[in-house]
Amino acid sequence: MTQVEARPRAGDAVTTAPDAAVPGGASDAGGVRGKGLGGNSVGLVGSAVIGVSTVAPVYCLTSTLGSTAGEVGLQMPAVFLAGFLPMLLVAFAYRELNRAMPDCGTSFTWTVKAFGPRVGWMCGWGLVIATIIVLSNLAGVATSYFWLLAGELTGDPGVAALDGDKAVHILTCLGLIAVATAISYRGMTATKSVQYTLVGLQLAVLAIFVVLAFGKAGDAAFPTGAEFSWSWLNPFAVGSFSAFTAGLSLAIFIYWGWDACMATNEETTGSDRTPGRAALITMVVLVGSYLATGIAAQLVVGSGDRGLGLANPDTSDNVFAALAGPVMGGALGVTLFVAVLASATASLQTTFIPVARTVLAMATYEALPHSFTRVHPRFKTPGQATVVAGAATGVFYTVMTLVSENVLVDTIYALGLMICFYYALTAFACVWFFRAELTRSVRDALLKGVLPALGGLMLTAVFGKTLYDMWDPAYGSGSAVLGVGSVFVIGVGLLLLGVVIMLVMRRRSPAFFRGEVLTRETPSLVVPD
Repeated sequence: MTQVEARPRAGDAVTTAPDAAVPGGASDAGGVRGKGLGGNSVGLVGSAVIGVSTVAPVYCLTSTLGSTAGEVGLQMPAVFLAGFLPMLLVAFAYRELNRAMPDCGTSFTWTVKAFGPRVGWMCGWGLVIATIIVLSNLAGVATSYFWLLAGELTGDPGVAALDGDKAVHILTCLGLIAVATAISYRGMTATKSVQYTLVGLQLAVLAIFVVLAFGKAGDAAFPTGAEFSWSWLNPFAVGSFSAFTAGLSLAIFIYWGWDACMATNEETTGSDRTPGRAALITMVVLVGSYLATGIAAQLVVGSGDRGLGLANPDTSDNVFAALAGPVMGGALGVTLFVAVLASATASLQTTFIPVARTVLAMATYEALPHSFTRVHPRFKTPGQATVVAGAATGVFYTVMTLVSENVLVDTIYALGLMICFYYALTAFACVWFFRAELTRSVRDALLKGVLPALGGLMLTAVFGKTLYDMWDPAYGSGSAVLGVGSVFVIGVGLLLLGVVIMLVMRRRSPAFFRGEVLTRETPSLVVPD
């Protein structure tokens, strides 16, 4: 392939590739900048493992199988497929943008290039705040499963009950956050070593659960089990549109995080192609795992709200805790607890990757304070950004836990708004960034235009519907502020907080917001030799 530069518009600058950036972070005006990260640290498999780990499939399944079944019944596998579609379409946008400009700022950098500094800054903010919320939730789940597993191993219910002690819970949670931060701080090599083990463990245990569930389907010991029907894969069989959109919102959440493998692009071998391929591999692994587990669970226990049924309100928020013993037996059942703990712990560690690198990129381009540009001289990681992200997560979780459990729950419900916000912006950024190339070939029209646009429109529709539903105080924990649902107040409030911080940064760093640091421009054209 040969790079042919397009004729720039007046006022535009030519992009400088990351590997050609001047040492110290300088570059040609308006070009992407080198950041001092350790290059060639991650290959295709390692990048895909990071993507799967960040999503945390076992944790996602145990927390959403029940709630999704409660919304859409036996059509849960169909909703998993429906949620996969916009994620896949957005993945094409990420891949094409990364091929043109492999920058660890990903959504932030690309939307600045497409739409300018203000839209780009808010897109970066959406990613950062969503990640902080997820990190706090993952830490809380890992803590609960740590004490639950300890109780199982010791046979002492009192040990498991320690999780109910708020002080013990918070201290354990802070300890897990500190360990995860330390591993991420030590660089991609340390991260890979831990992740191969944790991801391999959780996928192996999940496969055993699926095989055993299929084997016990129809057994008299499981009277609530359902007989398979192809209608399970038909999204149009869902009872109502509102039920479908509620289920779809949950399905989109369980795919979130695959873009972590894109945030390592400056540290990946073949940075322009490997992250995109890793993202697609991640998506295939996820949809396969979700469909197999969802179908197996419905075959063995059904989707009803009685007994072991997935929608039973007493167990729907933690399905595997209820199914581990009955489906897998005593000894193997414990491994399912281990898998959930491994899933949450692995994701807690890798989720630091995108937030730290987004903050590093924003600081490099002068959209955040310069101190966040510090990269550890030995580990080649964004040291200060990683530590600050860990500290922010610990403070956020501690404060929310002490103030109100309802506020913490509602903050997690507001997460879907942030996810749709920055994914949709990135998808639309792809279409606009490559607008000059869309008529060049059928491939370009589809992969750079039609498919990303469809993905962005789908996520925008989910964003709007979620925003509408959040207004109702019944959404989430059921609490309200002046008659408005707390989830709406928190979700919109966090986005408005980003606007306030952006206005402060505009006064501190006017050059970035005038478009003098990272400029909007027409991308390079790539044509065959």
